[in-house]
Amino acid sequence: MRILVIGGGGREHALAWKLARSPRVERVVCAPGNAGTEAEPKVTNAPVADDDLDGLLRLARREAVDLTVVGPEAPLVAGVVDRFKAAGLRCFGPTAAAARLEGSKAFAKDFMARHAIPSAAYGTFTDPAEARAFVERLGRPVAVKADGLAAGKGVVLADNVAEANAAVEEMLGGRFGGAGARVVVEERLEGEEASFLCLVDGEHILPLASSQDHKTLHEGDTGPNTGGMGAYSPAPVVTNGVAHRVMEEVVRPTVAGMAAEGAPFRGVLYAGLMIHQGRPRVLEFNCRFGDPECQPLMMRLRSDLADLLEAGAEGRLNTREAAWDPRPALTVVQAAEGYPGPYEKGRPIEGLEAVPEGDQLKVFHAGTVRGPHGVVTAGGRVLGVTALGASVSEARDRALGAAGRIRWPGVYYRRDIGHRALGRG
Repeated sequence: MRILVIGGGGREHALAWKLARSPRVERVVCAPGNAGTEAEPKVTNAPVADDDLDGLLRLARREAVDLTVVGPEAPLVAGVVDRFKAAGLRCFGPTAAAARLEGSKAFAKDFMARHAIPSAAYGTFTDPAEARAFVERLGRPVAVKADGLAAGKGVVLADNVAEANAAVEEMLGGRFGGAGARVVVEERLEGEEASFLCLVDGEHILPLASSQDHKTLHEGDTGPNTGGMGAYSPAPVVTNGVAHRVMEEVVRPTVAGMAAEGAPFRGVLYAGLMIHQGRPRVLEFNCRFGDPECQPLMMRLRSDLADLLEAGAEGRLNTREAAWDPRPALTVVQAAEGYPGPYEKGRPIEGLEAVPEGDQLKVFHAGTVRGPHGVVTAGGRVLGVTALGASVSEARDRALGAAGRIRWPGVYYRRDIGHRALGRG
């Protein structure tokens, strides 16, 4: 097989790495990829942006790819799967109509209300005064979310009315452009967050291992929201009983509801959950692998990823199961100074060659490019140091040990990834 992976972040490096390990795969092309993907065996980069749908289609034809895997959400929302399907090319991911589950938080909330999928009380607003009045009526901490895509940063967790009103004014005032022209204000849910991902072929569902993301910048889950500062799998909060409830109360109704509404979902369905006393409620839907959750999932996955994704593209997921390494895996994201705000690019990265990579340790590149004198930073989240271990503690120690060997001016990372699992004793 020849496979095209659209995207150039840590998630895409993990997918390309795992796909290239399949004996069925001859070549993986990443568009645009990064310095990490271009160094992988059987993987090459192509200088095509992930939002250049015409260029991606030309690339897929030129490379005679058998399957395209879409990493980021933006091309999915823009209709890349529709374009490939119209051209007779297999592409694993949801259509633009189905990707509205992520592309519009207002659509997702309304969809959940229509299909009795458990979530938080909410309101959708384009008028700041109406949003402020709703905040006052709720009378408790809220989350203010930009309706459209904002790279994981369009959420403000407000502890009081003043913070909520400021977030409303900022978003509706244009901070996120068109993505913030409408906001969703919803009650803050109590509990512990977890990520529950499934492969879906429109009808059949193949659940993947559970994981937990760490979205805030600082240790102790404090500071501004980011695209994710680390993750681990499995998440102990997702017990067998919780997983059963998620499938019956969230995933199956979502897949059935999308099909009933004329937009059957094919691709990766990601339910971001808040779990309280064993009861799951949906915080958000994503329509692709999470980043950084994808990295520990790919480290643990023992099955042939190419085979699973091909089955998903062909409607055959009912014939497949996913096998997992029983050991936990954990990812520590190394970010640029200033992230999630403004940051500098082009800073030389030292120490990558000092990390002993193998089956239990891998440095996935996210925001990197290869310059004339070596690998340099090219994004806010730069690397995802990922390790397997006999325990979460061992996996974290291994990842942090490797992260400590990698340096550039201003490198920043959290040292408490996995603290909720470790806090369970």
